[in-house]
Amino acid sequence: MPDEQQPSSGYAFGQLERALRMAAGHDDPAVRERALAKAERWRAVIGGMAGGELTVGSRTPVAGTPAWVTLEVAHGGFATGRLLAELPLSDDETARVAGLPAEAPGTTDRDRLNLWYLGDAGQAELLDALASERYRIELPEDAALPTVAWLLRNGRHEAALDLVAELRPWMHRLRLTPALTASALPAAGTSVHLEPVGPVRDGLRVRAVPAQVAAMRETLGVWHPLYDRLVELWAGTVEGELPELGADGTVRGGWPCRRWPSDWEPRREQWLADAAAAREHGDTTPHPKSNLARLHAALERCPTDSSSLTGREVGWIRRALANTVTARGAPGSPRRAALRAVQAAVTDRPTHAAIARMLADRLEPYPADAGLPSVEAVTAGQPVPRELVEKLERAWAAPLDRLVEHGVVGSGEVLATLLPRVTAQLLAANLDDPALRQLYTQTYAAFRRRRGLLLLDLQHQVRFEELPWAAAVAPLRAATSATQDAARQALRQTSLLALTAFPQAILPNPLVRELTALATQAKADVPLVEEVAADIFMGTFSRKWHRAAAVTGEAMAGTLYARYYDLPDAAYWAAHTPPPEPPGPRDPNAVPVTAAAFGSLCVARAAEARTGGGNHVAVSGTTIEQSQILTTHNLAPLLHVLGLGDQLRPQAPELTGRAFRWLVRRLTQPAPSHHAALITVKNVAYAWRQAIFFASFCDDAEQRAAVGRLRSLVGAAGLTRFAPAVDGLTHVVDGGRFGADGTTLGGGRRLLGWAAGPHWYLTR
Repeated sequence: MPDEQQPSSGYAFGQLERALRMAAGHDDPAVRERALAKAERWRAVIGGMAGGELTVGSRTPVAGTPAWVTLEVAHGGFATGRLLAELPLSDDETARVAGLPAEAPGTTDRDRLNLWYLGDAGQAELLDALASERYRIELPEDAALPTVAWLLRNGRHEAALDLVAELRPWMHRLRLTPALTASALPAAGTSVHLEPVGPVRDGLRVRAVPAQVAAMRETLGVWHPLYDRLVELWAGTVEGELPELGADGTVRGGWPCRRWPSDWEPRREQWLADAAAAREHGDTTPHPKSNLARLHAALERCPTDSSSLTGREVGWIRRALANTVTARGAPGSPRRAALRAVQAAVTDRPTHAAIARMLADRLEPYPADAGLPSVEAVTAGQPVPRELVEKLERAWAAPLDRLVEHGVVGSGEVLATLLPRVTAQLLAANLDDPALRQLYTQTYAAFRRRRGLLLLDLQHQVRFEELPWAAAVAPLRAATSATQDAARQALRQTSLLALTAFPQAILPNPLVRELTALATQAKADVPLVEEVAADIFMGTFSRKWHRAAAVTGEAMAGTLYARYYDLPDAAYWAAHTPPPEPPGPRDPNAVPVTAAAFGSLCVARAAEARTGGGNHVAVSGTTIEQSQILTTHNLAPLLHVLGLGDQLRPQAPELTGRAFRWLVRRLTQPAPSHHAALITVKNVAYAWRQAIFFASFCDDAEQRAAVGRLRSLVGAAGLTRFAPAVDGLTHVVDGGRFGADGTTLGGGRRLLGWAAGPHWYLTR
């Protein structure tokens, strides 16, 4: 690998610098605290790389630590060296250790506690927790000793001893048991939620009134009534008509300080006392040059009359009265009363913070670690702002499709965080024992919360079956036609949901991994590929990319997509099949067989985007984009192998239009920098590719109509620079093809997202 492609500490130093700037300069203390924690993680990364304790790019980046141990991973896949299961004892665990005999074995308190759980009393406690389901698996390691207990209870002594032997070197450091709870998790079924009720409730309870809103409410509710009383007080000293402003801005009407009502003194003292109280207990004060401030200052100097005021100062009082009477009406007038009634109605409304606290109170009866069965049950009888409803919806437990339909799940990335809870139940269905099924389900969900590592040399992320306790029960998972059928149905539904809910976006890697797990359970041979990072791309692809391209070539033959991107035919892929994987059990650390012909073809096709210049990241990006084009980045394999084409076809015109509309909106948003502009072009090209894929399921008339609507959108948005892309697509829809350089005789251009050198869209 070239030196420039080796992971270096430069990225880590950049992230550290960014975190330190945030920690030093942000106004929000909570943000500063999080930034400091992030800075500490990046210091650990840099220190580990410098000292040789960390090997970035490896499946086992922490020296001497097996792949199954859950690591703390910073942004970008950099391990910090911290083991997440290496936790201090909780209060309950500390009390347990304190009650152990002095001669209890173990080198640390954690070791002694883990070894106690291997004894009769500890085993009994774990088995009781499994039977009652009163436990929570937060990290995958939490399931290790409960699995040992289950294996021993069910006569799997050899498997239990093998598992203990593998865990023993880590018992002095890692927590290997779950948190025991007073109640079992509610049965989820097919429902999932983004957050449990507890964090949502806590977030609502601490919601505060924004300072600007609080100031506005204090002004409307406190200072405006005081102002009206002050104006009325001074108006009582006017002889004749109240002052008003004429059309030319001059003051007309009577003069203040010409008569003094008999109740002037007590009313004045009461007003001054009320104003002082408002200043003492409130957070706002009137502007020093406001009418209120001028009238207040004059009032201070007129205990019985205006003898202490100059004529100029009396003129200021007259001007202040004229200003407010002209603008809002005289004290007690219908116009002034109507204005104050509207303002009073505003202050009488509960604040968002007050409504949030009310919602938090209504959430109290629900289990803190479960989802919310109904949002309407919490909001009933009270108008609730949409932003607070959205907070509640984060806890709403519902099927995935309903969460997508209601906008609770707004991206493929969010969908990927929820899908493991569905997948876990399907994978655990192969186990006969209910207690083991629940343990497996929680363990799988916890495993999927692990952050992925930055990997090189075609290495793959740690797989669930590499956990020693998952491997120990794997032989007990008896595949049946029912469980396979259920997994296949879930795979079909989830795939179609992801494609139709977010038509402009490629499937994110976490979602691809989850779909792969479902496909394995369903025994569906769907070659799914991940998005490769351009900055660590090694220039090679494994053979599954070839398989995905071969399926794509067969599925998309003769379509608009195949013509637009000049896909090779099925015969090409058949003639360039890479060698098979070696027989026998797969070594998780082995380098996969590469697809040399596929990689060479991607490089050759990328020449169109290599306009001269560009660093190695841009060059790699042009190759990676071609790999996505040749495989449709999973769209064709999913639809072809799962037989989803007929279900997609009726929705294809709408999906095409949605993707086109999204990319036009994206292009109209200004990019703050050249780098941001490059990202915009890349994302637009990806959405463009998705749109062309969906358009391939439309008939000729629908394709022409879609391009016509696109041209109108582009014209209305003033995106003249984008016209060559529309012209190029029109040319292909009408039966034409691009030249070798990706252009047409009429000036049309094939749209690609990456360019090694200037991109034509950004240079026009």
